[in-house]
Formats: sequence, structure tokens, C-alpha cells
Amino acid sequence: MFTPLLTDVREMFAEQYHFRELLYQMTMRDLRIRYKQTVMGFGWAVFMPIINTIVFSTIFTRVARIQTDVPYPIYAFSGLLAWNFFASSLRFSVNSLTGNTNLVTKIYFPREIFPFSAILVSLMDFLVASGVLAALMVYYKIGVTWTILFLPAVIIVQIAFTSGVALLLSMGNLFYRDVKYLFEVVITAWMFATSVLYPTNVVGGVFGTLLKLNPMTAIIDAYRAVILRGELPPAGPFGAAALASLLVLAVSWIVFHRGEYRFAESI
Repeated sequence: MFTPLLTDVREMFAEQYHFRELLYQMTMRDLRIRYKQTVMGFGWAVFMPIINTIVFSTIFTRVARIQTDVPYPIYAFSGLLAWNFFASSLRFSVNSLTGNTNLVTKIYFPREIFPFSAILVSLMDFLVASGVLAALMVYYKIGVTWTILFLPAVIIVQIAFTSGVALLLSMGNLFYRDVKYLFEVVITAWMFATSVLYPTNVVGGVFGTLLKLNPMTAIIDAYRAVILRGELPPAGPFGAAALASLLVLAVSWIVFHRGEYRFAESI
């Protein structure tokens, strides 16, 4: 029972190592394509979170007042920054196989490189936009503490969860092309079911419970804890999110790997 599974795992990691240069080249290609013939270039990675922060700050500080333990603009921007990394990764991943039909059908290499490349491109946007978060911290006089050392762990957990969902989405859209349309509806609803714009304590009932069970809520709260509050993220919620992320990635990657042989015939 375990021998085929271990064989798959060894093969998956061996292929990623063997084709690591291809992953780099795909990522650089996607970066050039995304910002080709744009005036702002990487500025778009900063522009949208800023605009959304202004809009939601106006709503939630003047219309529906929400109390947060840090100034609301930086609370909202930090949530939108992490969420945009997640949503953008998935948005580009969902079409990553169907948008590269010639490569999928004619050349052999691990197809998971396509969604992984989309995530790395979005990670670059995330890092660029993080400069605005640093500027907001200076403006609001929020200092950096030793807990920032825990930030790479939070990013790794988010990448693991995002990768697992991205693999399923890209494969699902290859077999059923309406997945990309359903995705746009789900990702919008998912944002409001995550603590991107408001803390979990302002929502009660069943929706509040779902908000707390959402792995992205624990991940976004972990960002705020280590960056803005100078605290380690709560061990229970973040540990559960980390475990869920690893499980989602492991199951998705194995399913994706075992389904690769059907990709060419489904295009």
C-alpha cells in the first residue's frame, strides 16, 4: 500500500529538482509577460492594495465602524497584502495548464511547474508591495520586534496551502473548463469569509465559526501578529492551519501527479 505512494513522492521531488532551472525560466517568462507593455510595471502590485485599503478604510472607519488593535488602514492593508498574494496565485494558476497547451501536449516535464511558477510570480508582487507595509509601519510608529524572525514560517505555510489549492484548480480547469468561472465567484466569497478586513471577534454565530475554521484566517492573523503586534501567532489556530496546509498540498500534489497522464488527451 505504501510502496507506490513512496515511489510517487520520490519521483515528484526528484523531478522538481531535475527541472528546477525550467521552473526559474518559466517564472521569469511569466513575469515578463505579465508586465509587458504596461506603464506602471510592478507598480500594479502596489496600486490595487492601496486603492482597496482606501476604500475599505473609508467604509469601516466612517460608515460601519470597526475597532482594531492597530490603526485600521495598516490592519486592512496587511490583510489585503496577504490575501492578494493568495488570490492572485490562484487566479493565474487556474489557467496555467490550459494556457500552455503546446507545452503540455508536446514536451515532457512535471506539469506542476505551471501553477508553481504562477505562485512564484505572485510572491514577487507580494514582496514588492510589502514595501508599502513597511512605510505604513514607519508612519504609524509600529516598530519591528524579534517576532519578525517567524515571518518566513508564515510565508511557507501560506505557500504550501496556496500550492495545494492551485494544483487542484489548474487540474480541475483542464478537465472542466467552467471551473475558472466558478472560481471567480468562490474567491470573492472566500475573501469575506476570511479576516482580511475585520477581526474574527466582530462576527458571531455560524459565520463566525466558519471564519475561524478557515485556514487563511489563521495565516493572515499570523502575519499581523508577527509583524504588527510583536507576538507569536496563537499556537492552536496557526498549528491547525499549518497542518491543514501540508495535508492539502500532499493530497493535491499526489492527485495531480497521478493524473498527469490524462492531461494531453483532455486539452
